[in-house]
Amino acid sequence: MERKRVGIVLFEDIEVLDFCGPFEVFSVTRMNEGRRREEPSPFEVLLVAENPGPVTTTGGMKVLPHYTFENCPRLDIVVAPGGWGTRKELNNPIMLNWLRARAAEVEILTAVCTGAMLLGFAGLLDGLHATTHWRSLDWMRDSFPSVSVEYGKHFVKDGRVFTSAGISAGIDMSLKVVAHCFGEDIAKATARHMEYPYPESDARRIRI
Repeated sequence: MERKRVGIVLFEDIEVLDFCGPFEVFSVTRMNEGRRREEPSPFEVLLVAENPGPVTTTGGMKVLPHYTFENCPRLDIVVAPGGWGTRKELNNPIMLNWLRARAAEVEILTAVCTGAMLLGFAGLLDGLHATTHWRSLDWMRDSFPSVSVEYGKHFVKDGRVFTSAGISAGIDMSLKVVAHCFGEDIAKATARHMEYPYPESDARRIRI
């Protein structure tokens, strides 16, 4: 089985569930539920940061990336998480240039929460429909006039680009990526293993 390589971007002050949710979904996916312990996930999940060494999350968790931007291997999927740290990264040309370069090679480009703002400032959402955390929807609308901001959606797929609402929505979005790659039956089995409700609807769950 040729595994799809997923790169989840890390940065200081990242929101924990923004990256841990997708990591869990992609790492526990199986093509054969009956051989869960014998066979690996069809996704190889990597944590990637600008620099080596621990990254400190919003809650103080320290996380070690597998690779840096410089030595990261070729990827099939990129996940840009969010969190308060995105505010600093929006002005980081190294981050934005890396996202642009990787977006040119991957099959699927995704963002969780305000990670969508990273994609937007990298010019990767122009002309697309997208969403983000409910607190940042107006910010997205005002920052990117060419983006159709979806206020009422929990996650949005526009071509090969997936964006999602805040924090926990990254789990739902990742399940939809699994469905896109390997079919809804595999995605539903993944959600069942996690004891998480499969997202039958893309409607936003928080009233705004």
